[in-house]
Amino acid sequence: MPIAQAGVAAGCSWFVAVHVAHHQSPSFAPAAAVICLGATNALRLRRGIELICGVSIGIGIGDLFISAIGTGSWQIALIVGLAMSAATLLHGGQVLTLQSASSAVMVATLYFPGQNTGVSRMVDALIGGVLAVAIAAILPANPLTVLHQCADRVLTDLARALRGAATSIKERDLHQAADVLRQADDTQAVIDDFKIAVQMAEEIVTIAPIRWRCRPQLERYVALVAPAEDAFRNTRVLIRRAVAALRDGEPLPDALWEAIGLLADAAELLSTELAQGNEPTAVRCDLRSVASAIGWDLIGDSSPSASVVLGQLRSTTVDLLQATGMTKDEALTAFQRTPHEH
Repeated sequence: MPIAQAGVAAGCSWFVAVHVAHHQSPSFAPAAAVICLGATNALRLRRGIELICGVSIGIGIGDLFISAIGTGSWQIALIVGLAMSAATLLHGGQVLTLQSASSAVMVATLYFPGQNTGVSRMVDALIGGVLAVAIAAILPANPLTVLHQCADRVLTDLARALRGAATSIKERDLHQAADVLRQADDTQAVIDDFKIAVQMAEEIVTIAPIRWRCRPQLERYVALVAPAEDAFRNTRVLIRRAVAALRDGEPLPDALWEAIGLLADAAELLSTELAQGNEPTAVRCDLRSVASAIGWDLIGDSSPSASVVLGQLRSTTVDLLQATGMTKDEALTAFQRTPHEH
């Protein structure tokens, strides 16, 4: 679909630039459309805006300076530096910065005072950018496809980390726990990919009417982003403390690894329910059961490390309850059925 969108947008941009804007050689119109769409579904609206702004900055600076100082190697070096600096000062993204530089180069090498090439390039950029967004709205990709994959990876990695921690504690295996911790520490890229996928999906649902029906499922994934990141953070602390306890020979009750294993099962079930497009009621019920079973009496008068592990286990349970769509206050009420805490 992204390839088809880019091809259609490029052809339409050329047609409009030639037959509507009456440009004789509007090569930048289809180029602008392809740049906006790219080879992926990522953030087309922002790309389009950055592209048009980048062209305007590059052409403006190039035209101003070339008219005064002429063309040449040092002139090109100067205006490229100025154009990219201006884009950076405006906090532009990569597309804006690079496009301002390339536009400045084009002006320095192909544009001469008195011609209308600069204005034509700006119009071409506008045509390409607008048509790219229009094609993305008319022929949108399925915004949930990538979301399913990214969310499954996030929750699967979380479940793997929890299950690895449970097994390490059960078998009193320090080396395995250390390996699990190293893997858990290397998960931020997975979270970042999921965040980008959510942004992409939100943009598609915003500009594509035929994808509006995806909004209920999208909202469930939006609700997952922050709690999933918090759950990873709390799980890493849990594993880190388990490593310290195993290293120092501190006792960790069996009830701890059993509860951690149940939480891993819940993370996997949440991934399944979201992928099926269902309200995650089953996993919410399971998480409530876990919450009711992990009161502070679970570890008795055990070691300080056991208290820390249990505290992080409870925090991760709250995170996953929020990931099912509950508020934090609602998630905390799941612990009210636990025995008296001390």
